[in-house]
Parts: sequence; C-alpha cells; structure tokens
Amino acid sequence: MTDLTRPCTVGVAMSGGVDSTVTAAILLEQGFSVHGFFMKLPLPGLDEQICKVQKAADRLNIPLHLVEMEEEFKKRIIAYFTDSYCQGRTPNPCVVCNREIKFGLLTEAMLAQGMDKAATGHYAGIHQVDDINGTALLRRGKDPTKDQSYFLCRLSSQQLQHTLFPLADYCKKDIFLQAQDFGFTQFGGDESQDVCFLVHQNLAAFLSEQGMKSMRGEIVTKDGRVLGSHQGSWKYTVGQRRGLGIPDATPWYVIGLDAKNNRVIIGKNDELFQRELLLSNMQWQLELPIPWQGKVQLRSRHQAAEAEVNPVENGNWRIRFQEPQRAVTPGQFAVLYQEDMVVGSGIIQS
Repeated sequence: MTDLTRPCTVGVAMSGGVDSTVTAAILLEQGFSVHGFFMKLPLPGLDEQICKVQKAADRLNIPLHLVEMEEEFKKRIIAYFTDSYCQGRTPNPCVVCNREIKFGLLTEAMLAQGMDKAATGHYAGIHQVDDINGTALLRRGKDPTKDQSYFLCRLSSQQLQHTLFPLADYCKKDIFLQAQDFGFTQFGGDESQDVCFLVHQNLAAFLSEQGMKSMRGEIVTKDGRVLGSHQGSWKYTVGQRRGLGIPDATPWYVIGLDAKNNRVIIGKNDELFQRELLLSNMQWQLELPIPWQGKVQLRSRHQAAEAEVNPVENGNWRIRFQEPQRAVTPGQFAVLYQEDMVVGSGIIQS
C-alpha cells in the first residue's frame, strides 16, 4: 500500500534524450519524488550514453539506477527480430520491447526499488474506464505527428495502471521549449531512431551479424515468371521498390515473400493494395460487440482506416477495410482504435 504521508515516488525511464529528461523535470515540478532508471542494453556507445544520462540526472538532482538488460534484450527482442525475418515477416521490435522490457522487466525493477509508479517520455495518454475492473486504456497523444500509441498497443490494462505519461498533452515543439526553461540547452531538435539497435548500421549488415546467410534465390511475379535473382529474401520487405534491379516502364515492388523457397514476389503498384487481411494473437483491451467496427492502423505511419473485424477459424480474426490499403505487411501489428482509444491489436498474418 502506498504511504500517503510521503510524496508519490516515480521511476522515470531515462535515455538522456529530451523527452525523458523533460518528463523527469515535469514530475519534479509537480511534487513527485523522482528516480531515474537507465536500461543497459547491448547497443553501440553504451558508456557514452550512461555518461549522458548521469549528467541529466545530476542536473535534476535525482538518483540514477542502472538496470542490467543485455541478456534479456538479446533473448526477447533480438531473437524475435531475427526469427521474424527468417520466416519472411517484417517485425516491429519496438512494440515487443515496450511490452516485454520497458513496461515489463524495467517496471518490475522500478517497483522492486520502492517506486509507486513508472513513467516514460512517450507521447500517449491513459484513459481510466468507469467499470468494476478499473480498466485502463491507452489513448493517442495530443501531437498527431508524434503520437506513439501504436508502439504501446500491446500494453495490458494492468501495466497501464502502474504507468504515467506526463507528455500526453504536449506537442514536441513545446518539449524543446520546456527543456530550455528547465535549463537544458543541449537538445537541438534531434529525433531518436525507431530501432535503437540499428543505429549506425543497416538492416542487412545487422542480420548478417546475427548469423543469417546470403543465399541466391529467384525474384518472381505472382504468376511465377522469373525476372531476376537476389541474395536472400530476408533482405526485403513488402512495399520495397529499391534494390530489385529490374528495369521496366513502371516500377516493380515487393508484394510478398516466400521464405520457405527463398523467393521474392514482385508486382506493380496496384498489386500492393488489398481490402482484407488476417490477424493472429488478437489482444482485446475490453469487451466489445462483435463484429467490431472502427479504425485500424497497420503500421506506425499508416493513416488509420475504417474497417470491420470478425472472428474466423483457429482463433484468428479477419479485417475488412472500407477502402483497399497499401503494402499490408505480415509480421507488423494492426492496432484497433475506437475514437482515440486503443481497444485491441493483433499480428498481421496475410
């Protein structure tokens, strides 16, 4: 039980960037007792990053805890990332990392250190549902260009109940101004990279380091015509145009991957559009009438579109859009929104 005679103690996941630094500063200003937590991950420049975070914590006059996460990150995130490409799927490691690492193991470490809540610098919010279960739902952040609810879609209601998102109602430009007001002048508008472990390295080189081998295969059309060759289907993703090396009057795009036979399937732009797709591993955040109708977002920069969702065989779900959607990519997450609330999500199968 929280001791009401002391300030609420909040652990802030800190990276040394502007968002997490301002998050900690805002919470201090609001009267919380704040501790910084930094995850030690198998990333380039770790010592430099620790130094950067320590300087921010010292400036804020808060304690900083270093949490060992190297092995768990390799086991839960790097392995998932590599295995997905082996299977011809395009993963989203940030979604899985948020559920398993940041709001899983890191939050557990914070609570074990006596924190009452965990906070991050994500641009998203939390809506408390008025029901007997105390259900908490994720909602979009105020800034539509920075909203990160898509990446947080797999967080459970229980995880959200331990969480604070102080930047929910801020726009990014305001955070840089806030940083200056708090005395931090080193932030020049740089944005963090989506996939942290690909900093200074391209995808193919990283996967090669993880043991994936180049292997000659065919580039084919849907009707089986062989138009070229490649050195590994795992080097491609649906919607890709560059790197095919097949000249034509109109561009060719990757429209599918056959990992079993090491084939890259290509087509023209209109072949990238489809109205229906299949989801597995569906996670509903609350009970809703089925069939469900609302907006579905297929990737972080996709404009959520109107669709209907129905159950099918083997525990899967079918999404049918009102309008065909481009470059539906197996392995990515489909996120279901009711207005600005995340009400469900699943993994795109086909």
